[in-house]
This record gives sequence, structure tokens and C-alpha cells, in this order.
Amino acid sequence: MIVARGLANYQSRSYPVLTIGNFDGLHRGHVALLKQVVATAGEQGGTPTVLTFDPHPVTVLSPGTPLRLLTDPDDKLARFEAIGIQQVVLLAFDKSFAALTPEEFVFKILRDALGIRELYVGEHFAFGAKRAGRLADLLALSARAGFRVNPVLPFFVEGAIVSSTRIRSLVQAGNVAEAARVLGRHYQLRGMVVRGEGRGQELGWPTANLRLPADRAVPADGVYAAFTDWKGVEYKSVAYIGTRPTFGPGERLLEVSLLDDNLSLYGETIAVRFVDRVRDDAVFRTPEELSARIDLDVVHARASLANAMMTFGESG
Repeated sequence: MIVARGLANYQSRSYPVLTIGNFDGLHRGHVALLKQVVATAGEQGGTPTVLTFDPHPVTVLSPGTPLRLLTDPDDKLARFEAIGIQQVVLLAFDKSFAALTPEEFVFKILRDALGIRELYVGEHFAFGAKRAGRLADLLALSARAGFRVNPVLPFFVEGAIVSSTRIRSLVQAGNVAEAARVLGRHYQLRGMVVRGEGRGQELGWPTANLRLPADRAVPADGVYAAFTDWKGVEYKSVAYIGTRPTFGPGERLLEVSLLDDNLSLYGETIAVRFVDRVRDDAVFRTPEELSARIDLDVVHARASLANAMMTFGESG
């Protein structure tokens, strides 16, 4: 897959079939749209292409707004490629780009710079300065610009439209099982393992500790059944997010215990995929009481992980 960072690095290939968006989360609705792009490009001997932006437009349009993303950039690009996208155009979203009128966006960017032949967008797609352009405008402008627009209907799961906003709310509420059904896979956080205080080892459950990324959606404090990926191998795990209130105030961290393995992961990068919520965070009177509760957490986590493997056919 070719990643063109900026229009200067873009080279038009045969019959570009394009879709546009931030694709945060690359959820089931996104995947359905991208597969249509790939299928059409395949029928036409063309190039399935994505136009996306960096930084996220909200940082320019609403500076100061907290950004809580569902995917990191590398994960998003890897998932584009796995779906069959052959070219990604990554444009800098700045004030000058945000000021383009709908007409300028269609003619200067889509027609002249990218030379697209077909475009797939959702029926609520908005474009141009102040999001003034709508689907009806796009259909009229594309007829003049010489490319075809294919509107895509919303994707529904359990009677509700799939959206990044819906998934973000589920994740932050700790409802990671429902988030997985809407997302199409288990929600994931990735990071480098840092040194902790060693309390997990004392309790009989050594942990790998990750600092929580400031720009990502983070599940609510509590205990979760999880899968941990390290160097392509998957490990059944129990994950905890919180400040360890039994031992007094502390840094909010993600702590992971591998259920069947004892590995030294300090300094390694791991990915933690949240399967199901086991319980809320709690304060225990003694470390022994906490240790006994962890034993129960492990029983519940094993059951959730076994069910997840049957439901998804694979963990992710």
C-alpha cells in the first residue's frame, strides 16, 4: 500500500476510486464502505484509495476540544491495507484547507489534484468551509467535474447507526463487550511496559504496566477480561485500569496479568484488547482481601475469554 503524505507526493494511478474520512476506529460501517471501494476498483481495474487527514480536523476547527481517538495512526494504516486499500492520501488539515469552498474542494482537490473517477461517501457527508457542502451539492458538482458519486447508506447494528461516537461512549463507560459488537473487534490499547510498584507480584499476580495515552478513549476504571498480544503471540489476561485505591492514591495505569504465563515484558510494546468488564474498581480493607477477589476475577475472566473466542472465531 502506498501512503502519499501531501498532494505533492501523490501520483495518480489507474481509475482512482476514492472515499474520504477520518475513519476513527475503522468500525463495521467503515469496513463495509471500504469494501465497496475495493470491489468497484477491482471491477474497473482501478485503484482503491482513501483520503484522510492529519491532524484530526477537530484540532483545527475546535481547538482545545479533548481528542479521544479509537485507533492510532499505524493501526489505522495497517487495517486499510488488510481490507485491500492500495493507496492512502494523507493531507495536512490546516486553516487554509478548512477554508476551501465546496467548489474548490471538488475541482482543485478531487478533480485536478487526485483525478478521481468514482467517490464513495455516506449520505450525511459534509465538505468545504463550515461544512457547507452536502450530498446534493456533491452530486451536482461531480457531474461537472467528471466523476461519479456513490452514496452509501448508514450501517446499523442492533437497531442503531454504527458511529465512532457511539463506540467511544461505550468504551469510556466500560461496556467493552458491546463496543466490540459495534466495532467488529475488541477495542485495543497499545503501549510500552513501564516499571510499577511490584504490588501485583506480592499479591501473586505480577503485572505489566502501561501508561494511558492522553489522546485515546480509555475504558472506565475497573477489571476486564482481555487478550494481550506480544510479538504476534496472544495471551489470556486480566486487565485493570485505575489508581489502586486500596493502597492510597496513585497514577492511573493499565495493569495486565497474564493468566497462564510469567514473562518479563518491561520495555516491550504490547497490545491489550478488552473483551468484557468483570467488575468496577473498589477499595479493599486488606491486601489479602484484594488477593482473594483477584482469584474470583480470574475465574470470571477465563469464562469471558472462552466465550469471546467462540463468538468471534478469533480474539480480535
